[in-house]
Amino acid sequence: MVRSGVCSRFLLAGIFVASLAVAGAPQASTPHSLITIHAYKSGLFSGFAHNHTITAPIAQGIIDLKKLAVEITVDSKQMKVIDPEASESTRAEIQATMLGPSVLDTGTYPEIRFKSSHVEQAGPQRYRVTGALSLHGVAKDMTFEVTGGPDHFQGKTKLNQTDFGIKPVSIGGGPLK
Repeated sequence: MVRSGVCSRFLLAGIFVASLAVAGAPQASTPHSLITIHAYKSGLFSGFAHNHTITAPIAQGIIDLKKLAVEITVDSKQMKVIDPEASESTRAEIQATMLGPSVLDTGTYPEIRFKSSHVEQAGPQRYRVTGALSLHGVAKDMTFEVTGGPDHFQGKTKLNQTDFGIKPVSIGGGPLK
């Protein structure tokens, strides 16, 4: 029985939280950018699980404000569980489960990628981004709102692990949503 684990519903917050190297530039790389993932528990046995906060540096990325294009790559092995309420040993257990073959399988799927197909300005410092997220060997189209610029962007969307072929961690024989 797993005491805690990554749940099947992710809130991908801050996919574009970026402190760009060249503030105000029409095109910038993302060397100091970070992605933050919030995984929420739900389901019948959710009382035995934890919500999780996970971070990862963006390994490669371009945000081109002139062409309205975004491309981001995350090294999945660099993802880190930072749950502040969990003990170090619990965080280590969650980390091992998340990166291991039963969830992200970082040995087989070392990268998570997002590439925009369309970005439109929806207002001052507001953008609607459409593109494909490739996770666990599956690419899914998504659209979400992003705010900020030119040196800091933030957006969020919801994902389900099962949409990407990831079997949810279960507790007491029941999957979490």
